[in-house]
Amino acid sequence: METSSKEHTHFFSNNSTVLPVDRSSFKSESSASKEKQSCCGGIKIFLGALSFVYFAKALSGSYLKSTITQIERRFDIPSSLVGVIDGSFEIGNLLIIILVSYFGAKLHRPRIIGAGCLIMSAGTFLIAMPQFFMGRYRYERFPSTINSTVSLSPCLQDKSQTPLSALEKSPAKINAGCEKEAGSSMWIYVLLGNLLRGIGETPIQPLGITYIDDYAVEENAALYIGCVQTVAIIGPIFGFLLGSLCAKLYVDIGFVDLDSVTISPKDVQWVGAWWLGYLIAGVISVLAGIPFWFLPKHLPKAESRKDSSTSSEHSKFITEEDKDQGTSYWHQAKLAEMAKFLPSLKNLFGNPVYILHLCASIIQFNSLIGMVTYKPKYIEQQYGQTSSKTNFVIGLINIPAVAFGIFSGGLIMKKFRIGVLGAAKLSLGSSFFGFLLLLSLFAMGCENSDVAGLTVSYHGTKPMADEEQALFSECNSDCSCSRNDWDPICGEDGVTYVSACLAGCRASSGSGKSTVFFNCSCVGTFESSQNSSAVVGPCQKGNECPKMFLYFLVISVITSYTLSVGGTPGYILLLRCIKPHLKSFALGIYTLAIRVLAGIPAPVYFGVAIDTTCLKWGSKRCGGRGACRLYDSSALRYVYLGLTLVLGTVSIFFSVAVLWVLRKRSSPRDETLSSNGDRGACGTKSRKDNFVNSDQLIQSTYWPEKETRL
Repeated sequence: METSSKEHTHFFSNNSTVLPVDRSSFKSESSASKEKQSCCGGIKIFLGALSFVYFAKALSGSYLKSTITQIERRFDIPSSLVGVIDGSFEIGNLLIIILVSYFGAKLHRPRIIGAGCLIMSAGTFLIAMPQFFMGRYRYERFPSTINSTVSLSPCLQDKSQTPLSALEKSPAKINAGCEKEAGSSMWIYVLLGNLLRGIGETPIQPLGITYIDDYAVEENAALYIGCVQTVAIIGPIFGFLLGSLCAKLYVDIGFVDLDSVTISPKDVQWVGAWWLGYLIAGVISVLAGIPFWFLPKHLPKAESRKDSSTSSEHSKFITEEDKDQGTSYWHQAKLAEMAKFLPSLKNLFGNPVYILHLCASIIQFNSLIGMVTYKPKYIEQQYGQTSSKTNFVIGLINIPAVAFGIFSGGLIMKKFRIGVLGAAKLSLGSSFFGFLLLLSLFAMGCENSDVAGLTVSYHGTKPMADEEQALFSECNSDCSCSRNDWDPICGEDGVTYVSACLAGCRASSGSGKSTVFFNCSCVGTFESSQNSSAVVGPCQKGNECPKMFLYFLVISVITSYTLSVGGTPGYILLLRCIKPHLKSFALGIYTLAIRVLAGIPAPVYFGVAIDTTCLKWGSKRCGGRGACRLYDSSALRYVYLGLTLVLGTVSIFFSVAVLWVLRKRSSPRDETLSSNGDRGACGTKSRKDNFVNSDQLIQSTYWPEKETRL
């Protein structure tokens, strides 16, 4: 065998013309095969890692939405301030988006994404930290409901026989309480944590998508990015379900004896274990970032893309080897780009379709972001549902409807080969019917619960305009009550009283949740019956409320689906209404405008509007207004739905203007499209223009604040 092998080697060495050809051919095929395997394997690992990151960021973002009311109660802050906290994510994102988008492509993109995950997890952990430094959560409860060994009269007729703990605290006690109450300002750490989340999330989308686009096989790029976006839709489902689970658990679980807790999840003072979900989300973010530290800066390019005219994002920058030769050319190119900036901006803002569509999108996103941010609060206050059930319903019903709507919109576009004009019609129709369905929700609300001194007087009529005076009546005039307390009890007459003292109760028995108050002079005063007992906790909403909640869910799901159908056509319309060389610039302006003019302000002014419907504010131990305890159900419904519909209606008018301009430009006499014959004028020049090209298909599955349609 060895002799034969040597003979063959000698033979091939003598035939020099054959040797190079055969060996190089074999080497070429082998290297191509290895390179293909390496490319496919590397990009799929990156795809899996990026999908997990998208899941992690979507989960933490949706979990924040699910804990809005919990944060508000825990830190005793109004809805407007919660809106500022929610908008801080967008502020963090905007702080470094330009730096990341520009310099990120020059650097090690996977590691930048990994660093972003670490920053995102640090922000998530920071949000949960105040729980461990604020001390235990304290809610308003009459002492006899906490300690059964002391029998106190809620109606304090003789202050001398009552322990100091049941009376208004002395200045010394107030000052001592204020030292601990300083922890209430720790909501700032929640804001800073959310700001960090926004900073950490910034590189994931631009760098991750461009990395896939650079190294994936061209025909697979759209499929890969579609997979990533699909996983991103699954994230909010788990986020809201996690919110539902944590809302069931008491905020200080593991730190206090749960048997001593006298409030239930249906109480407006209930705070769930909001911090627990942030710890879980933070751990998931850390795990999601680990693979990116081991991924290469470059992947082997697929054979089909090596000769492609489209260069990768990374290859557009000068490499170290060519730095000296290309320095002058680089500066010239940059100067040329800067010189083109103002004309490009003028060209972009001179496009009426782009400007009108941008205005319509900004106003519509204002409507949707505000609506989704406060949807859990609306369901809780309007229909008397617990935070746990509210989050469960949103996560399990609304979000799948949104996902199905997005998929349906893309399917309709492909199946019917819809062009620019058709996309505009589909987007407009989706918005019109979606907001029309939303209009029906005005009739699906619950009336205010009967709360003595707030929604009804002690005599069964409408209360006085002055809330402070309306809380007092002849029946409780002999009692030494505080108007600032919120410790609701339910009388046998079906009326809720702000506190046992204001109900005129003079005796109590039992402890904790089973406390019963007797000889309540205000209970039954405006009915023939003389019932005078009451139990801990507010009375339930009317009998019709559960039925109304069911109707609300059905309409809400249909509305979510209808509005989501128009998402993809609207985004495709944006891509096709601009000249190809301005596409990236136009998308950047669009994203920036949505974040600055919708993502940041919408939660704030929606929160301010919702605060105006509050009937009873809580009081902080050191004085000052706390979180709202009771909302006017009718006013809340009109403000929340009314503001959403007004903004939606204005956006529809802009969408109609877009359609009118497109119709005018696509008429037979205006077939020229634009002065230079470019497709950017939004016309329908050819059959080819009626379809989404590969680059548009890659982009079509994402638009700013897509999660707000959930």
